[in-house]
Amino acid sequence: MAGMNTAYLNEIADHGAGIIAEIGLVDDAGNEITGGSYARQEASWNSATDGDIYLSEDLTFEVPGGTTVGGWRAYSSTDTEYGGKDLTNETFSNDGRYTLIASETAIQHNPY
Repeated sequence: MAGMNTAYLNEIADHGAGIIAEIGLVDDAGNEITGGSYARQEASWNSATDGDIYLSEDLTFEVPGGTTVGGWRAYSSTDTEYGGKDLTNETFSNDGRYTLIASETAIQHNPY
């Protein structure tokens, strides 16, 4: 199968960005974090480059104590989960903040 060209992948990625309205954090078991002041954050995206879209700004989440952050997930405005990425676990003994760095948070469109 021949590879897809970058322009095509960028079109798919840019369209997909409009579907993803929010980013949420999950624990080390893959369940969305709950409790305290935790809330999903609104997602805004840069234009696609090489088929990948990156957040346009860092997102900061309030994390309740006793929680391990294990990853992030992308959600539509109707609560459909579109996947995300597992991260290095970070455990919060007390309430705290977790920041997703925009330049490290991407949706990747890879034809293989």
